[in-house]
Amino acid sequence: MRLEAESLTVRYGPTGPPVLDGVSMRVPAGCFYTILGPNGSGKSTLLRALLGTLPAQSGTVTLDGRPLGKWTRRQLAREVGVVPQTESVTFPISARDLIAMGRYPRLGALEPEGPRDREAVDDALRRCEVAELADREVGTLSVGELQRVRIARAVAQEPRAMILDEPTASLDLGHEMRILTFLRGAADAGLTVVLITHHIAVAARFSDRLLLLERGRTAAEGEPAAVLEEGILGRVYGWKVMVRRDPATGFPTVTPLAGGGAAAP
Repeated sequence: MRLEAESLTVRYGPTGPPVLDGVSMRVPAGCFYTILGPNGSGKSTLLRALLGTLPAQSGTVTLDGRPLGKWTRRQLAREVGVVPQTESVTFPISARDLIAMGRYPRLGALEPEGPRDREAVDDALRRCEVAELADREVGTLSVGELQRVRIARAVAQEPRAMILDEPTASLDLGHEMRILTFLRGAADAGLTVVLITHHIAVAARFSDRLLLLERGRTAAEGEPAAVLEEGILGRVYGWKVMVRRDPATGFPTVTPLAGGGAAAP
């Protein structure tokens, strides 16, 4: 699934300053696309605008060349899996049943799970390594365990695109790498992945393209090597950094410099 945004401008209130100001992005099908930026740069606002849950004052969003407004919510739910940054589960439910909720857009009204639905849920449990949590009530899960279950719910949906807001923020190193490696493999197999993260190292290692936001505007967009430049990052984050290519992996590595606050505007 292709995802494109053109000149998006979003305000909170009719006369407020723009939270997003003319932001554009183009995500080819099967691309691992990462959105970066400091706190308050507009990352989560952009996600909401891409999903149509926050109206834009100007600009357009299209999926596979079709304007966002032409998609019904049910159609979007079938094609785009979403893992928001936060979510409250206020009623008793097992991890497996929560994951099975990802199948609802593909079921008719009051239609029970069929063999294909159960197969998709079992596959998501395995691929996200949460099978041992299947019978646990979600209220007993740790923050990291619940996050992995929420990702599995989006996987069970069998979407053509996934949009994830800080999905590994509560995960330990091993589970973080497994989830990101899984998403990278899914993108290689054709799934469009849009990831919002604070982790520059994650963006450098896994992404095909990056969008770096600064105070609601595009600071840089393109392949990681073009975006992760010392001057750009120093200006956007207000701290001098050193960017080098790791000889073992070939990926850019970003190191904050001691006393680097001189880069602040």
